[in-house]
Amino acid sequence: MTIAIVTDSTSDLSPQLCEQYGVESVPLYVLFDGKMHKDGLEITPPDLFAGLKAGKKTPSTSQPSPAEFAAAYGRALQHADEVISIHISGQLSGTVGSARLAAQEFGGKVTVVDTQTVSMGLGMRVIRAVELAGTGKSVADIVAELDRAAPKADLRFTVDTLDFLRINGRIGGAQALLGSLLNIKPILVVRGGRVESGGRVRGHKKAVQDLVDHVRAYAAKYGSVRVAFLFTVGGEGFVREVRDGLAGVSFEDLGDHAIGAVVATHAGPGAVGVALEPVNP
Repeated sequence: MTIAIVTDSTSDLSPQLCEQYGVESVPLYVLFDGKMHKDGLEITPPDLFAGLKAGKKTPSTSQPSPAEFAAAYGRALQHADEVISIHISGQLSGTVGSARLAAQEFGGKVTVVDTQTVSMGLGMRVIRAVELAGTGKSVADIVAELDRAAPKADLRFTVDTLDFLRINGRIGGAQALLGSLLNIKPILVVRGGRVESGGRVRGHKKAVQDLVDHVRAYAAKYGSVRVAFLFTVGGEGFVREVRDGLAGVSFEDLGDHAIGAVVATHAGPGAVGVALEPVNP
């Protein structure tokens, strides 16, 4: 029994990683400057932020159509017996709804998973599914292990401004952080499939320290853990600072991941975060 894995571009897995893991990523869309652009293929975060600096209107995002997912499933089933399709939280995007509609055409051969997370929170779940499929696990066993990992998984990040999340309606329970004092940095988490407040700190250094302390506490709680670092344009240096703060902490390093245009539309420039999972949930 061969299982193929399909995801969407909000996993922020690079094309190189998708090729390495044998995963097909269906792109979402960014509506910008009057045109629809495929995430990662027709628009990148530098394109996005350069356009905004030039005075163009704030972009919006849209999910792939069921037909696009159906085409991906058709391709996957040419070399696999079944498909697991793993996606961004249904509370953040209609993507998983499109995937489920498309899956109905394939007679039970496609199983759709709503991860209740985004970016490398989703990407880590995809990587886990690929690893499990490689050991010969069944679809039911893989989905069950993904479900076990979900409550312990963690995505924590900070942004330069909440304006992008507010404009695009993705702010969830972090609404209370709006209108905060100068130099207050919001700490955000993805909880229950939504972006929620994880607190706030004063200044960049304390925001970095919050992420460092969080990873340290997570590793102390779960022992063997995986960590992925994520950032938008302007956040690369922040990732280095977080890494420096984690000297001496043992973890499985899944690398640094540039956030794609769709997620960057909501996070804005200068965002940095960490996605975490126990190695054995």
